[in-house]
Amino acid sequence: MDSLRDRHQFAISLCHDAGVDALSYFKDRGNLSIDQKGTQDWVSEADRNVELLIRERLAKAWPEDGIYGEEHDPKPGTSGFDWVIDPIDGTTNFVNGIPSWTIVLAGVVEGRTEVGVIHDPNVGETYAALRGAGAYLNGIKMQVATGTPLSSGSVAVGYSNRVEATNVIPVLSDLVGQGAMYHRNASGALSIAYVAAGRLLGYMEEHMNAWDCLAGQLLVEEAGGKVELQDANGMIRDGGRVVLGTPDVFDALVEIADSAWRA
Repeated sequence: MDSLRDRHQFAISLCHDAGVDALSYFKDRGNLSIDQKGTQDWVSEADRNVELLIRERLAKAWPEDGIYGEEHDPKPGTSGFDWVIDPIDGTTNFVNGIPSWTIVLAGVVEGRTEVGVIHDPNVGETYAALRGAGAYLNGIKMQVATGTPLSSGSVAVGYSNRVEATNVIPVLSDLVGQGAMYHRNASGALSIAYVAAGRLLGYMEEHMNAWDCLAGQLLVEEAGGKVELQDANGMIRDGGRVVLGTPDVFDALVEIADSAWRA
């Protein structure tokens, strides 16, 4: 297998290029074709075309790698390395002109995420991690927040139309009851990146798809945070619950999730 470091650097460059493409659509939203996949679940031609750009570049550079994405059919590979793409995480924000969305790309080997990149072209921030080599924001090493209790910070809570919407209410209630602030920006990947950068204490969602969370989970791990252990291949296949946070609050978040979602 070719070097993971080579794929890592390639992924960073590719996400930058995809961000330029996505921004061009964002600035011309009035001419954007948009469809609704479900409740609070949108897809635009930008999502589809940006994913195609990423897929084409990956297939040219690493033709034997597998490719899995939100908007197009999976392409199984033979190399043992699989790419997982969310071309625009935060499409609801994107189509409504809110500059809170991101490009997400993860690389998986034998059920474990090895490469993760989350690129926010709106503010020029690139979060990147290679397993065992740390997590970085624009080249500067990241670390999750330390010494901050729930009562002094914020936790992001995601919403999914794949589960009962009201299931999120007891989570919010428990967080508020423990003095925490809750945060939601409609981009789970970006919120998870904020945990890695020390801006948020944690992230919780009853069900996420792999393309939304794998890259961010690696970022948090490499920045010193704690993540519920999952098989990445299982997440690609079925999705699942995501709970992660700083070492100071992780156990409390798991207790809240278990109480609300009966994991």
